[in-house]
Amino acid sequence: MASAPPSESPGSDTVEQQDTAAGENVDPSVKLAELRGQAGVVMTINQVQRDSGGFVTVQAEIKNGGDQPANPAQWAGSESVIVRENLSSVGGATLVDKVGKKRYYVLRDTDGRCLCTTKIRPLQPGDSTAVFMQFPAPPNTTTEVDFSVPTFATTSLKISG
Repeated sequence: MASAPPSESPGSDTVEQQDTAAGENVDPSVKLAELRGQAGVVMTINQVQRDSGGFVTVQAEIKNGGDQPANPAQWAGSESVIVRENLSSVGGATLVDKVGKKRYYVLRDTDGRCLCTTKIRPLQPGDSTAVFMQFPAPPNTTTEVDFSVPTFATTSLKISG
């Protein structure tokens, strides 16, 4: 599923943001890393890709392996603009280039909307959802970064591409 373009609400001058989802060309059987979250929730990283446009995109699947519904609101982090514009998203994710000593946040548009999966519904036990997060790319010499999302463990990821 590619990100849907914004659409105008009937009879209004406002543009409503559509749900965004992970890309179609990701192989869910590829497991680059697994991050353990709270109450049995697990994020499996399927792809970390640098593109020619200067971005790094992380594709993953989040599965609720617990016995209670998982609330995605915490994954947006605590930054007020991200929380206000991207509630129930993975907008709180970061990449850290330890060698270059720089932290990269999920990209956002001029309205503060993240370039990431938004409008994630609470995950019932056994449910899963595909997610993506897009970041500015670190220098080409950086091939490994630390990746974190609020409530999940941090892991090191190798960047391909």
